[in-house]
Amino acid sequence: MKNARKYAIALVTAPDRRTARRMADAALQTRLVACVNLLQGIESHYWWHGKIETGKEVLMLFKTTTRRLAALERLIIAKHPYDTPEFIVLSIAQGNRRYLDWLGQSETD
Repeated sequence: MKNARKYAIALVTAPDRRTARRMADAALQTRLVACVNLLQGIESHYWWHGKIETGKEVLMLFKTTTRRLAALERLIIAKHPYDTPEFIVLSIAQGNRRYLDWLGQSETD
């Protein structure tokens, strides 16, 4: 196990798989992330404009370094179709050394 304080996972939802794939590709092409997982078929329940809404979405897990988070957020905000896209960052406490080394190395490949 390796200390992983310089790595993070950003959670972002998208309205459909096409949008999620487009955003994942943009983040990968600009080298802001090492990996993106798309979890299709989630059901979201939330308050919006004073009422409870429900919808099907795709959850994207962007794996990156903390150094690239601000640029990743700017990219998501610029390309996302929602007025208020989700962008929540989870810190990674520990992880497999080889995986984390790969994640950090993807910044310079």
